Amino acid sequence: MALTVYNQDLALVRDVRSLSLSAGVNEVRFADVAERIDPTSVHVRSLTDPTGTRILEQNFDYDLVGSQKVLEKYIDRAIGLVTDDGTTYEGTLLSAQNDIVLQTETGIVVVRRDAIRQFDFPELPEGLITRPSLVWLVETEQTGEQDIEVTYMTGGISWRADYVVQLNEDDTQADLNGWVTVENQSGATYENAKLKLVAGDVNVVQEKLGVMRDVMAEEMAVATPQVEERQLFEYHLYDVQRPVTVRNNQTKQIEFTSASGINVEKIFVYDGAPGFGFYGYAITDPSYGASSTPDVNIYLDMANSEENGLGIPLPAGRVRVYKADVDGTLQFIGEDEIDHTPRDEQVRLRLGNAFDIVGERRQTNFRKLGDDVIEESFEITIRNHKDEAVEVRVVEHMFRWSEWEITRESAEHTKLDQGTVEWRVNVPANGEATVTYTVRYEF
Repeated sequence: MALTVYNQDLALVRDVRSLSLSAGVNEVRFADVAERIDPTSVHVRSLTDPTGTRILEQNFDYDLVGSQKVLEKYIDRAIGLVTDDGTTYEGTLLSAQNDIVLQTETGIVVVRRDAIRQFDFPELPEGLITRPSLVWLVETEQTGEQDIEVTYMTGGISWRADYVVQLNEDDTQADLNGWVTVENQSGATYENAKLKLVAGDVNVVQEKLGVMRDVMAEEMAVATPQVEERQLFEYHLYDVQRPVTVRNNQTKQIEFTSASGINVEKIFVYDGAPGFGFYGYAITDPSYGASSTPDVNIYLDMANSEENGLGIPLPAGRVRVYKADVDGTLQFIGEDEIDHTPRDEQVRLRLGNAFDIVGERRQTNFRKLGDDVIEESFEITIRNHKDEAVEVRVVEHMFRWSEWEITRESAEHTKLDQGTVEWRVNVPANGEATVTYTVRYEF
């Protein structure tokens, strides 16, 4: 059994079983497949006699046994039932939609469904099965045991990464543990499976799953076997190097990476007007973007490099950060989601808002210098109530128009992108610092 799980509620199952076949045409039932299987994606072949064995017909039977299903199959047939007070009824079932309607020897009887303790049926009706099954007509030239390989795609199973980061006392280094979390609601259990996990956004078109299966099966076969990371096409493959049982309706976690002594940097960022941006047209309303928030965000930065103790592709997932308090007890200090992060890229986590650092942003001037020119001024004040000095990165967005120029400023800015600038401001302990600037827009 081999199981390859993707991030997108999708998995590729490869199952090999030994079947006894007779020369000629055989009906073969292959049970215990996933309830969420895509029947159009099934691919079957004999490993024992690939040239002399072929599939003539394939069916997916999923009409599973259930009380309502059995009742529907017994319409116009004789059944018996016993009510909670011990009364027994026998007759021909006329309806089972809500209450039970029977034609007995004495007439029509209607019995409330919630008053019935037991149904009696002579036998299991044809066409109902206890487990979802694939059924084939197989033609073979020889009699005997054959190893049959079945591959198919199924929904209901996905995986994600979960990370735990523990900061040191002065917030300069951290330990990281990464776990893969597999959630299985596909309707099948995969016993002692060779588990592989694909990180990346694989394009899936529902109508073309059957075409994709052969491509993916071929790619999986090329990949070499706790978790080892490999390249797969333009994605990354995480190969669990021991058999794993993934049960239906189960969440399973497996550690896939760990690192100690990672250098990290705690960063304070003040974005006084989050949510305002340039939308492709000139904005001349004086009040637009003049609001302010006091929140100073806390970020944790780390380099995903080999020199920093990492240097592996990090699949997308949730990162939870902890730090020991004065008693040595770990406390939760924030979490964030990361996207798929290649090696040698930066990881930035937003942990929350600083309690002792606040910002204030105030529009100090707005004027029109002509029909096509606007000038606007702001004052940003950072107040630090900590007993130590801090550096705060003040971020401002030039959201009124694409053509802009900062004509006056209290300190030199850094341009981050077409519409974003930043000042790095040193704020003294129990003190404050101010940034002022004027920007001119020409439409």
